[in-house]
Amino acid sequence: MNKITAAITAVGAYVPDYVLTNSILETLVDTNDEWITTRTGIKERRILKDDAKGTSYLAIKAAQDLINKSNIDPLEIDLVLVATATADMLVASTGAYVATEIGATNAFSYDLQSACSSFLFGMSTAAAYIESGRYKKVLLIGADKMSSIVDYTDRATCIIFGDGAGAVLFEPNNEGLGLQDEYLRTDGEGREFLKMTAGGSLFPASFETVRDNQHNIMQDGKTVFKYAVTNMADACETILKNNNLTNNDVQWLVPHQANKRIIDAIANRMNLEDSKVLMNIERYGNTTSATLPLVLSDFEHLFKKGDTIIFAAFGGGFSWGSIYLKWAYDKK
Repeated sequence: MNKITAAITAVGAYVPDYVLTNSILETLVDTNDEWITTRTGIKERRILKDDAKGTSYLAIKAAQDLINKSNIDPLEIDLVLVATATADMLVASTGAYVATEIGATNAFSYDLQSACSSFLFGMSTAAAYIESGRYKKVLLIGADKMSSIVDYTDRATCIIFGDGAGAVLFEPNNEGLGLQDEYLRTDGEGREFLKMTAGGSLFPASFETVRDNQHNIMQDGKTVFKYAVTNMADACETILKNNNLTNNDVQWLVPHQANKRIIDAIANRMNLEDSKVLMNIERYGNTTSATLPLVLSDFEHLFKKGDTIIFAAFGGGFSWGSIYLKWAYDKK
């Protein structure tokens, strides 16, 4: 009997309608299109403008897109994982609400949080459930309403982040396709450089935390850039080495969409030609947990069964890693 592997069998996505362009940001903070584009590669990002809707709304829409395109019955889903850094609420599970709203009432569900690495780590988690043989359909959603924690007077962060969601379905595969290997790491020494200070148990919400603007994301850009380039590139090189792969064996690099300069540096380290490096950061910005599945959705039409895809991500914590996956289907 062939070993069970966990393969992605369907993809879905959702981004809000409102487009926040660089020209609009020029009216909010001291910045300009050339400055933003040169340093980040971002031209626009999508924003969920409705204050009554949270990350769950984005996740539900992405899941429904996947369900509609793949014609699966939500009742057949065994597990719903919601990878997010911006859960609707503390304590109450966003995943539980999403699963109920999409009709996956036979599934159990939970949230998974490791900042921008959440979806990558979720891939490992979903694959482990499938490989155990206990579960047949695991829905992994990456979703973030980053606009809810961005200070639009802080030009260091407001130019970077956008809102969006993507979803993938993992199912068993007996052809050796799907997730092949992973290299995942964390380093708690980095948590001071990329964080939202207040709102957790260490600094609960108070008059002072609101007054001091501690409920918005902040980052030390130079430090994060340095660590992101080094660690993501090292992780990708480790994955290639551990699996005796060369750059010629890789069809696609799917990197976290944090900064075009970071992605370019990683591709250079891997000696990959530009045509193999998938990017949509120009249109969406950094959607945190949603970047990887949004790339899969946008470029799904290019993937061929058996293609070697290398994923890479880096996030607050610090957290980072790389996953080697073989694509399991040709888009019809």
